[in-house]
Amino acid sequence: MESLETWMRTTLASVRDLTPTIRLFELQPPARRPAWSPGAHVRVRVAIDGRPAVRRYSLIDDGSDDGRLRIAVKLAENGLGGSRAMWALRPGEGVDISAPENHFELGLAAPSYTLVAGGVGITPLLGMARCLARTRRPVRFHYSVRNREEAAFAELLRTWLGEGFRLHAEDESGRLDFAQIIEPIPAQGELYLCGPIGMLEAARAAWQAGGRPASLLRYESFASSGHYANQSFTAVLPRFGRELQVPAHQTLLSALEEAGIEVLADCRRGECGLCAVDILACDAPVDHRDVFFSDDEKAGNRKLCACVSRPAGGRIEIDTAYRGPVPA
Repeated sequence: MESLETWMRTTLASVRDLTPTIRLFELQPPARRPAWSPGAHVRVRVAIDGRPAVRRYSLIDDGSDDGRLRIAVKLAENGLGGSRAMWALRPGEGVDISAPENHFELGLAAPSYTLVAGGVGITPLLGMARCLARTRRPVRFHYSVRNREEAAFAELLRTWLGEGFRLHAEDESGRLDFAQIIEPIPAQGELYLCGPIGMLEAARAAWQAGGRPASLLRYESFASSGHYANQSFTAVLPRFGRELQVPAHQTLLSALEEAGIEVLADCRRGECGLCAVDILACDAPVDHRDVFFSDDEKAGNRKLCACVSRPAGGRIEIDTAYRGPVPA
């Protein structure tokens, strides 16, 4: 279950391809809204195979220029379907979105700021970089992409940050060395990061190895980022006598909700842990995509966050906290 939300109908004013796989969407609200803080996001209602769904996208600026809400969406052909639904939209269409909300706040009291983006993870960090540049705070920005062709907003960041910006193309220099990135950060300096799950895990390990306070590492995760490609699987619920076929483009949480099996949920990004279910058995690797459970808990394979995590195919037996009537 989620908290009540306020939705508004916006108009898709324009779309523009930033890279071969990243598209910019400009949404015009019915009335100008107060500016929102860097790191904010909106929830967007989409239809995936005729089924209503909600996806979250970071806002790339604060709306202070013209009041439009801008999001950038990376097309994931093998993803959960949200990006394909977004890319099918055309200018002039109506789009329902929530009011901006922020769970990835930028603090403004640190002696220095280091921002690290992986691919389309640049979206929440772009507004942060702009704010820090405007207020002349010490900032370094590391932007990692597979190749330079995928570097959306790189020139804009170079204009704002000058020598404080560094682009890392993996096909040229390999993956980021987080120990090297972290070493020059002052004792109370903050690191903000958004990227795929592998990047988050590498950053957290290096941050911990460097003896840094966990409170100074702030991050946002990709709900669809995993160690395995999305595959269909069978979810078995022995207590209910049910078997659910979960397609590659659907989350376990969504499949449970469709089956009438109530599961508490809030963030739907693998961060809060409310939607965790018990794993009774599984005949395939479990792809833990959350940032809620510890590495040891993930290795134990006793629970998973149903909103993002899934087995890499096969069958998984689970139990939920739901103790109501058995759904028909």
